[in-house]
Amino acid sequence: MSAPPVLPEAPELPARKSFSARFLGVFISPGETFADIARRPDFLAPLILLMLTTIAVSETLLRRIGMERLVRMQIEHSSRASSMTPAQMQQAVEQGVRIATILAHVGFVFLPVVLLIIAAICLAVTNAIFGGKITFRTAFSVACYADLVSVLASLIAIVMIIFGDVEHFNPQNPVPTNPGFFLNPAETPRALLSLAGSFDIFSLWIIVLLGIGLSEAAGRKVKTTSVTLTLFGLWLAWVLAKVVMSTLAG
Repeated sequence: MSAPPVLPEAPELPARKSFSARFLGVFISPGETFADIARRPDFLAPLILLMLTTIAVSETLLRRIGMERLVRMQIEHSSRASSMTPAQMQQAVEQGVRIATILAHVGFVFLPVVLLIIAAICLAVTNAIFGGKITFRTAFSVACYADLVSVLASLIAIVMIIFGDVEHFNPQNPVPTNPGFFLNPAETPRALLSLAGSFDIFSLWIIVLLGIGLSEAAGRKVKTTSVTLTLFGLWLAWVLAKVVMSTLAG
């Protein structure tokens, strides 16, 4: 009687990286890091960190500059400011402060919604267009970890708020990582401001990380370049849509 065949042992998966290792890896070794995330997807830790940094920026803005000044600056830079009387300006500021105060304290809850939308788009691109077979949990984890580079943008914004010139601070574009930061909002058409502000280093960085992460999640059956260029095309369509809306509003 012959001995039963010996089945080969399944290869052991590498030990899971800690969150701190994954966080650092997103910056210095994204391929290896997203491969680890694809094997064991999670999103809670990066999502909490992203929400906390969003709150930190909002609270720093409120304490250093103040909501009334922020709202007044936004209205003064708008196209309707030139046609408003001082009384109308004050009324608009008071109304804006009431709305902005609410948004400032609950605005962080919109971050998960945005990341869920990004994850849904990534899932559709990877599975429907390129034939990948990733889950929504994996796509959401990739989106959350790719967005961790915005933590660095938030830290830069906090430094700019604390040490910068509050009289010329633009809350819509607080960091010098895109051409729009260097344009004068009062003298530049809104469409150009929207276009220049969209081409931000961090936005492009996130798109590249999403491409790397989705490729790793699909077992590298989807090329990083292909998925990155597809995401870039969708992002560019969104940027152009914003420019058109700015033109119509201006």
